[in-house]
Amino acid sequence: MFDIGFSELLIIAVITLIVMGPERLPETVRTISLWLGRMKQMFSSARRELENEVGMDEIRRQLHNEKILRDLNDSKEQFEASIKETKDEIKTTLAETEAELALDPSLKPSQEKQDD
Repeated sequence: MFDIGFSELLIIAVITLIVMGPERLPETVRTISLWLGRMKQMFSSARRELENEVGMDEIRRQLHNEKILRDLNDSKEQFEASIKETKDEIKTTLAETEAELALDPSLKPSQEKQDD
């Protein structure tokens, strides 16, 4: 937010020490810290109230649920694709086996064994 380096902070500290004096400086630092803490608490309280009015918790829950549903749908699609791929491989293997059986009669089971 502010582009303040170490040298600028050192200059501000020296000027503050000169203006305030060593007697009042600790009290001033405590007062400034107290006010900063109160401002931080006030902003966080205002943010919580605004989020409650807007319904941020409900929106976050809804977004989380939508993400879970998207993940489930992706998993379902991957699973279905895997099943389809496996079916295709089985059909291909079956067709190749049937073609081999049709070409080589010695691989076919004999009729005599089936008749007995």
